[in-house]
Amino acid sequence: MGDIATSTVNVPELAAAVPRAERVYLWVEFATVFFVLPTMMLFRNGLLPFFPVLLGATAGCLALLLRDRTFDRRQLWIPSRSWREIARMLGLFFAAGAVLALLVYWFAPEHWLGLPRNRPMLWALIMVAYPILSVFPQEIIWRAFLFHRYRALFTTPWAMILASAAAFGYVHILLENALAVGLTLVGGLLFAWTYHRTRSTLLVSIEHALYGCLIFTIGIGAYLVINAGMR
Repeated sequence: MGDIATSTVNVPELAAAVPRAERVYLWVEFATVFFVLPTMMLFRNGLLPFFPVLLGATAGCLALLLRDRTFDRRQLWIPSRSWREIARMLGLFFAAGAVLALLVYWFAPEHWLGLPRNRPMLWALIMVAYPILSVFPQEIIWRAFLFHRYRALFTTPWAMILASAAAFGYVHILLENALAVGLTLVGGLLFAWTYHRTRSTLLVSIEHALYGCLIFTIGIGAYLVINAGMR
């Protein structure tokens, strides 16, 4: 975690350089996009299908990033210190994944490997489509866009990581179960930490996909599904 402490990415001077009116606007925008809109969608009772909304929001965020000359487009794909980070990611994934798998096997044996055993074709489709159609769009919004757009608001690494994780966990209230919110809040902290360390949307998407595919495989993927769209 020393990388976080010594990072020069979101410094307090940046906020001081942004006019107060602009910071107020950014606060209102941040609260509206990441908290008010998900709350409104929750009470729309499914009238707004989530998956098309996700893709539309991703397109909007990506367009804003690509139009912003201060955004380094390499952050969408090029890993930083890739081998070191990949080794860290895989080591943590195997350890945390083993614990999660054992918990499901022990406390919910009726769900264990339910999808690959009962619907193998659907499971295979999810393993391919989920990382591309769901994970990468999420990482564009809750990591690349949020980190860049609101860097004047969250001027320390941990403030930005917590903001990203809180926004990511909160949107999962749409799934209407506490397990989804809890898992994605923890996952949001991990993914935001990885993005802070690497500034690579591709690398953090790989990490996100590993955990998501594991969850669908071991039998609790149903808790991360909404309106037949994959989360």
